[in-house]
Amino acid sequence: MNVIGTRGDGWWRDRHAAMVQLVDSLERWVALTGYDVTVVFEQPPRPPISSTVIAVAHAPKGGPDSADHEIVRLLRADADPGSIRVVTSDVWLGDRAITVGASVEPALAFRRLIEPPA
Repeated sequence: MNVIGTRGDGWWRDRHAAMVQLVDSLERWVALTGYDVTVVFEQPPRPPISSTVIAVAHAPKGGPDSADHEIVRLLRADADPGSIRVVTSDVWLGDRAITVGASVEPALAFRRLIEPPA
């Protein structure tokens, strides 16, 4: 939700539509760049969001910071966390990602990269 929340475009009125839009933007970006991308939501989207281009994941149990904890778990489980870039503006998550060996990119800068202004 860090990336979604970077713009005051009313995303909070329809969180699901905002998540679908993010997945769509990531799919288009991956088609251009070839990067492997995993998006982690706080809870399973309802209705589900799937993709054949990116991994759509969620925390096993919803709650405050649940996606952050799941991201840290995924980083720790990865054989090469240094090859992973975590996109977040959350200081706690950024610090944990760096501690595990990942790099961090601010959410707003990344959103501008995947969704250039019209």
